[in-house]
Amino acid sequence: MPIVKSVSRAVSQLLQSSGCGCGISIVPVRCIGVSPRQVASDASFHSVSFSESDHPRVLITGGLGQLGVGLAKLLRKRFGKNNVILSDIRKPADNVFYSGPFIYADILDYKNLREIVVNNRITWLFHYSALLSAVGEANVPLARAVNITGLHNVLDIAAEHNLRLFVPSTIGAFGPTSPRDPTPDLCIQRPRTIYGVSKVHAELMGEYYHYRYGLDFRCLRYPGIISADSQPGGGTTDYAVQIFHDAIKTGKFQCNLKPDTRLPMMYIDDCLKATLEVMEAPAEALSMRTYNISAMSFTPEELAQEVQKHVPELEVTYNVDKVRQAIADSWPMNFDDRNARRDWGWKHDYDLPELVTTMFSFLGSDSRIAQAN
Repeated sequence: MPIVKSVSRAVSQLLQSSGCGCGISIVPVRCIGVSPRQVASDASFHSVSFSESDHPRVLITGGLGQLGVGLAKLLRKRFGKNNVILSDIRKPADNVFYSGPFIYADILDYKNLREIVVNNRITWLFHYSALLSAVGEANVPLARAVNITGLHNVLDIAAEHNLRLFVPSTIGAFGPTSPRDPTPDLCIQRPRTIYGVSKVHAELMGEYYHYRYGLDFRCLRYPGIISADSQPGGGTTDYAVQIFHDAIKTGKFQCNLKPDTRLPMMYIDDCLKATLEVMEAPAEALSMRTYNISAMSFTPEELAQEVQKHVPELEVTYNVDKVRQAIADSWPMNFDDRNARRDWGWKHDYDLPELVTTMFSFLGSDSRIAQAN
């Protein structure tokens, strides 16, 4: 790559010769198929540690999704309000906008994302931008762009600027040939959705960048996540959130999966706790780059029975969506997360009864719940 090296030397000389930089605009050059990292072969690659900085400087992409706002709240309590920047391509609600730093960031705009990382001295990046399972199947080209091309941008920037990078994976990273009960960390995956394929791609690319460039890449395979703070977003496991909203608003719930469809699930507080714990874990404690995490596993019928303990008059019917059912039938029934529990001490707090009680404690001020109680 003699041309690229010549350009790099010219840019370096120009920057060193300019005392004030007035009138000079340097446009980053991105070489397709080559990592942007152009450094000495004996350089040491690592994320900024707590000994070098009191707190990490955090950027969350796709921050207005189900997990981003909650993660920002948790991290701001831990590291300070101004050290955690939430980003998305959508306009945030007032309560989100005024709760801490928010900026526009399009992960498909490499130059803009790079500028954000540099200008804000980012050291940790949580990459949550993605199209979920059912939504991705409805628009494969967009899912491919967001989930794969966007990931490549994030990986290159993280490697170039020595970030500690977290990319979530999912139960959707497994397929019908995977062992389902339980599903171990390492096994055949072969998913059959663009969402799942993109997540396997993310796991492998992150691991490759770790071994090839020293990128501090960390990844958790999330089960279905249940949260009171967000509306369902088009995922196959979203019925487990929708049932609470429908129980309160109408007293009637129609499930789009079969009543005996068993899937691993987790309350959002456990999910966010696991995410922070794996990011704070010492590098030497991690025996792998991608871990399963689990808390509980239940069926729609079991969830409905637990919900009806709080709302006895809830009527549950089933109208199976063939696309979502096919996806669910290819996913794990239970996660084996022994490695996470051994390596960095993962332990969940919420089982099904605690989950349902907690959801209604947030959503259940409605008169329907008062009447049921």
